[in-house]
Amino acid sequence: MATSVGGSRKLLWLLVVLVVLSLSAAATALFMLFTQQGGMEQARAEEPAAIEYQAPIFVEIDPFTVNLAEDNYGARLLYAGISLKVADARSRELLETHMPQVRSRLLTLLSGKQAEDLTSANGKKRLADQIIAALEVPMSETQPDLAIEDVLFTEFIVQ
Repeated sequence: MATSVGGSRKLLWLLVVLVVLSLSAAATALFMLFTQQGGMEQARAEEPAAIEYQAPIFVEIDPFTVNLAEDNYGARLLYAGISLKVADARSRELLETHMPQVRSRLLTLLSGKQAEDLTSANGKKRLADQIIAALEVPMSETQPDLAIEDVLFTEFIVQ
């Protein structure tokens, strides 16, 4: 009987140790969970407010045909459709109000180009930069700044 009592005590101590270890593991897990949530809430509080989506503003210019400067292949034509991405409604209104001047500046700029300058991707990029530069020159003395963000070629055919 002494052996069974000693074995029972060892079993009882083993169970007590397991319960204490389980409780300490659970307490540690809960501590870490609550500490992490507090950190997440603090991170959310420090996170800047989400930027509200704004629809882009485009000014579409009717397609036009331009005689290009002559090259080794003779007279060539460019058929182009262009849309301008602007930063604000004021820039759109300004471009729409001065559309005849916009078209005239574009036709003048494009008519001096050769076909080989326009057919590569780099050539189109340079042309887009030149279009922005040509249109940002004030069209009237009291014109506010014009904010053109991008030039998009919607149609582009060189013949």
